[in-house]
Amino acid sequence: MRKFREAQLVVATHNAGKLEEISALLAPFQISVTSAGALGLDEPTETETSFVGNARIKAHAATAATGLPCLADDSGLMVDALGGAPGVYTANWAETPTGRDFDMAMHKTWMELEAIQAPFPRRGQFCCTLVLAWPDGHDEVFEGKMAGQIIWPGRGTQGHGYDPIFQPDGYQQTFGEMDRWEKNKISHRAAAFRKLVDECFT
Repeated sequence: MRKFREAQLVVATHNAGKLEEISALLAPFQISVTSAGALGLDEPTETETSFVGNARIKAHAATAATGLPCLADDSGLMVDALGGAPGVYTANWAETPTGRDFDMAMHKTWMELEAIQAPFPRRGQFCCTLVLAWPDGHDEVFEGKMAGQIIWPGRGTQGHGYDPIFQPDGYQQTFGEMDRWEKNKISHRAAAFRKLVDECFT
């Protein structure tokens, strides 16, 4: 496992909220963190069929463009009764000609479950894969998961994506009802980050 010794890190995202979240997690290590979006980098086409494959595409593209180590993630919702769908296509299910509509995507997910009369509880998990890549081509991979159930109707306006229809195990609230920073302590991304920090930054 390679330790991170550099002073700068690029995060392969154009999402300001994600950059803020990652910057806060890495703040104790006094690393200068910037994003691919702030550097004006294009988002590469995600052509793989796995979370790790797409995270690797993003991490290595940003590393090649900047000459700096880069951290990328790919994440999504896997619903057991749907054979793991939407999975790596989690964002694709929300695509419309005018942008992403996650209300539509959540409704589609529930209608797919209704169509096959999936038994209750309707189980699923959020998955996150992090790839930390260096300019020499080396990378390290970390995975995190949070299991729970899919509920309907959705509850809450916090979070993003499919959060309102996902109730994590051990909680009465959905991700959409949780305070953002509380959710960030228990989420699939938090689980992956704990592994990353333990192995590469401490």
